[in-house]
Amino acid sequence: MANKLTLLASVVAASTAFMATSASAADSTLDKVTKQGFVTCGVSTGLPGFSNPNSKGEWEGIDVEFCQAIAAGVLGDKTKVKYVPLTAKERFTALQSGEIDILSRNTTWTLHRDTALGLNFVGVNYYDGQGFMVKKELGLTSAKELDGASVCVQSGTTTELNLADYFRNNGMSYKPVVFDTAAQTSKGFDAGRCDALTTDQSGLYALRLNLQNPDAAQVLPEIISKEPLGPVVRQGDDQWFNIAKWTLSAMVNAEEYGLNSKNADKMLKSTDPNIKRILGVDGPKGKGLGIRDDWGYQVIKQVGNYGESFERTVGTGSPLKISRGVNALWNAGGFMYAPPIR
Repeated sequence: MANKLTLLASVVAASTAFMATSASAADSTLDKVTKQGFVTCGVSTGLPGFSNPNSKGEWEGIDVEFCQAIAAGVLGDKTKVKYVPLTAKERFTALQSGEIDILSRNTTWTLHRDTALGLNFVGVNYYDGQGFMVKKELGLTSAKELDGASVCVQSGTTTELNLADYFRNNGMSYKPVVFDTAAQTSKGFDAGRCDALTTDQSGLYALRLNLQNPDAAQVLPEIISKEPLGPVVRQGDDQWFNIAKWTLSAMVNAEEYGLNSKNADKMLKSTDPNIKRILGVDGPKGKGLGIRDDWGYQVIKQVGNYGESFERTVGTGSPLKISRGVNALWNAGGFMYAPPIR
């Protein structure tokens, strides 16, 4: 009986310690960010349109702008972000260890990552799908013609698994040529080390810009997977998870209600209850998130709504010139839909 009581006491003590640690962790990221005065954001080592340093060395892209939105909402200043470039292999460890506060790096939401790795996906900021790019001189019109091809692919990604599944399901063989970064994969393709390059379709258009002769390459029509890309935070920190989740929702909702960076000040006088709640003039404001009441206003005024960010970074106003497609709002034929702020 004594042994059972001792065992029970140990279990209770361990559970209490775990709950105390979890409770402490729930506030730690916001406390850390507030104390240090900036958000530490994990980004890619360079992918145009998503996270990439420009000619001045300034980070830009749709994933970068999400981190800026977090900084605007929490700290009132979108520039208060420290960017940490990470390879696909490094990204999850950096988040798990606390080296970064949020991972915003064209990352696919999957069951394994959302559970076994101790991570929480904030939502989807870009709906994508994996494809293939080849040199036009090969005369290919379909991925089904790639039997026996060598394929450049980035390690530590869902792309590797999708590639293997696709070729196996279609009874084809291939030779993988593996690289650590997107830039290395692109250079390998450019140097003729492989017949095809595979990654998310958005990435194909981005990497094609950096080829010696972009016009010599073509993206094949097949999309072989679903790749919902989005920002990621650690599990066990509900407050920070909520802040990130509702920042994305605010940007999507703002576009739906015609609220943008140019009219945010004018819209402070709007009588539309939806707009008033997004801007923090009315409604729950910032209390439930533990941040400033005008967090939504700061996000929209400083960074913009989802549509503004999309067009500027990957859309028609960018070198990638990707159409909205499925990334259009739900009421414009797309998938983008956000829960209401009320």
